[in-house]
Amino acid sequence: MSAPARTVAVVLAAGKGTRMNSELPKVLVPICGRPMIDYVLDALDRAGINRVLVVVGYRSADVRTALANRKNVTFVEQPEQLGTGHAVMVCRDELAQHDGPVLIVTGDSPLVQTSSIGKLLAEFRCDRPACILGTAIKDEPGSLGRVVRDADGAFAAIVEVKDATPAERAIREVNMSTYVFDCRKLLSALDRLKNENAQREYYITDCPGILRGDGELVRALDCLEPCESMSINNLADLAEVEAYMRNEECKMKNAK
Repeated sequence: MSAPARTVAVVLAAGKGTRMNSELPKVLVPICGRPMIDYVLDALDRAGINRVLVVVGYRSADVRTALANRKNVTFVEQPEQLGTGHAVMVCRDELAQHDGPVLIVTGDSPLVQTSSIGKLLAEFRCDRPACILGTAIKDEPGSLGRVVRDADGAFAAIVEVKDATPAERAIREVNMSTYVFDCRKLLSALDRLKNENAQREYYITDCPGILRGDGELVRALDCLEPCESMSINNLADLAEVEAYMRNEECKMKNAK
């Protein structure tokens, strides 16, 4: 699989993961014997993306050491973890001369699928929207942000659970923090991000709404596989994802 020319991936990998019962950076917590970020970087490699910015923060030296043999990876330091939007802001210098798609994924999403990345980038090639969100349908969406659509089925907003109405909470389509942005329009949206929230943080989830407010084309594409809706927020989630991966490995061995 080949990504569009000049695609840059940004991998968010700066967090501690306080609920993982580990002093390791969250992305280095092992799954099936490997740091979870390894699976993300493997998926990007298979998608043909040859320039990857890994945003590091908490115990960044450990992440740099663990990924030292990775080709095409550039580390970007986020000295203070001030939100997902801020994590992309610190990549500004690396993105300043870029004029193509920017794929944003999280380093704690080991079940990200190369096929899903390919679908998002193929859609970007078609009409080059300002932003495409990769979404998933989840029977029990829990705390994940809901994707609200307008009467025509077009993207309207990402609504966080704490701000959602009962009707919005019932929505099963969720945001999984997987995006493709037009780089120039992403940088414009980042310039206008605000931290007017209880955590005083900057959130990348606000960027699609900013761009939609500009009249830009923002699309939500329900293209993620069911397994990609499995988030890792605590040890129970970690065990569930590991069990899934071991089961899939067994299936592959038995199919040979």
